[in-house]
Formats: sequence, structure tokens, C-alpha cells
Amino acid sequence: MRLPLPQVEPDPTLPRSVTVYEVGPRDGLQNESTVVPAAVKAEFVRRLAAAGLGTIETTSFVDPRWVPQLADAEEVLGLLGDEGRGARRPVLVPNERGLDRALTAGVGAVAIFGSATETFARRNLNRTVEESVEMFRPVVERSRAEGLWVRAYVSMCFGDPWEGPVPVARVVDVCRRLMDLGCDELSLGDTIGVGTTGHVHRLLAALDGAGIGPERVGVHFHDTYGQALANTVAALRDGVTVVDASTGGLGGCPYAKSATGNLATEDLVWALEGAGVSTGTDLDALVATSTWMAGHLGRPSPSRVVRALAGG
Repeated sequence: MRLPLPQVEPDPTLPRSVTVYEVGPRDGLQNESTVVPAAVKAEFVRRLAAAGLGTIETTSFVDPRWVPQLADAEEVLGLLGDEGRGARRPVLVPNERGLDRALTAGVGAVAIFGSATETFARRNLNRTVEESVEMFRPVVERSRAEGLWVRAYVSMCFGDPWEGPVPVARVVDVCRRLMDLGCDELSLGDTIGVGTTGHVHRLLAALDGAGIGPERVGVHFHDTYGQALANTVAALRDGVTVVDASTGGLGGCPYAKSATGNLATEDLVWALEGAGVSTGTDLDALVATSTWMAGHLGRPSPSRVVRALAGG
């Protein structure tokens, strides 16, 4: 029996279509205590693609000592073959060593991961914000020379567990520095989930004023305080059309313990389908995939839509 779908009532304040940037295989699994076998990770990516998700971040080339859950990046990409390459299969690279590994694996897109705050830059990259930007400069230059698509993540855009509120001007400055390196897309991270809709509007307006319009921005909200979906809708009303989400709501951040799961892809798709916004995804297939992965992780999916439609 087909799962129920929301009644469609088009919302004219939202874009007609949205690109879901799926982060489950990378951001979702990197924070799990269970180390998922490479074959299961590759099958996860295949199932997500079959469900209609076009952009899927597959893995990370961070030093395995720091993120052991993704130490098998080369093996996963080897199992995926051509399915794991191209501009719509990005991988995270922290530095030139990570880029070397990614290029050897034949990837077509990479993402760098900066911070809007000094404390998190130190904890995550062992560098100041300025030093991290300079570390990323050759990564972006070499990536562009190789014809790769490049994304810049900026974490702690809405609040930091050590520093507290983060001034909008500081976030804009870091974002501008990273985009000036030559990145194609910017992802704004609410790493600990403290953002609110007004804060979202203010930051996007400030970025637009600095020359980074919503057409170059994706949003990445964590649901710590239950605000991820509301904040996403606020961003869409400001012209953003790329949303980071994780199937099953998997994820967090290994360097910020107050960061809980990502916005669940199923919850996002349910809301957007009800508003008449196209995502190109099959909700039934997403729910089935989340249930399948939950079985491998040994716990129920935290996604409310998955729980409602699959009973767990």
C-alpha cells in the first residue's frame, strides 16, 4: 500500500523547486558510534540516488584518526564506481592531503569546511580562522584547475557553544573570504541548532548586501531546538533554493557535542510537497531507505515523518 501524502496547497511565497543536498552518507554517518561497513555505505548512496536525490555528499577525506567512521572513503568510492563521481557527488576535503586522496579517487566535486568562530576553528581545524582560509586557498585553486565543483561550508553561523552569539558581520566576513577563493556555493551551518527565522532573514540580507546572493547559498540547519524546518522555510522565502538535509535525520558534529541531528530529508520533502514545491524525490523510497539504514544502526530513525509513515 502506498504511504499517505500531504494535501497539496501551493504556497506562492516559496520557490517552485528546491534542490535537496543530501548529507546523510557523510555528515549523517560521521557522528554515529556504529561504524557502518563500506558496502552498506555504497548501497545507501545507491538507494538515495534511486529515490531521486540528485546531489549526494558521499564521504569525507578527513584524517581517519579524527573521523574513523569514514576511514573507508576510497573503498566506498571504489564500490560506487561512476555512481560516486561527478559534480553531484561531492566529498569533504579538509586540506591538500585530503584533496590528493580525493583526486586519486577520481571525484568531480569537493567541499571545504570553515568556521565563523575562532574557538571552533581551533577545535575543528587546529588553526585560527585566518589560517584556515589560507589553508583552503591552494585546495580551492587546485580543485578549480582540475575542473572540480567546489562548495564552502561555514559552521557556527548562528551561535557557538563556547563563544555564544556570533555577530552577523563576522559570519559575512568569513563567508566572503571563502567565496573569494573561488568557491561555487556557500552552505550556512547552524551547527548547534540555535538559529531563529529572524536571524536567518538578517544573515541572508547581509550576505546579499556583500555580494553573495541567495542563488549561491545553501542552508544547513540542525534541529536541536526544533527550528530546522521553520528556518529552512524562512530561507526559501528569501530566495534560497538549496537545502542540506540528511535522510532519517542522521548526524551531528563530532567536535560540538551540543549539535544534534540534521534536518531530516523526509520531513523536508513532506513539507515542501504539501506546499507544492518540487524536489524530484520519492518519499516512499526515502522512508524505506531510512528504515533500512536504521536497521543497520540498531536504532529507530529520529525523523518524525519516518516514524509516522513506517511506524518506527
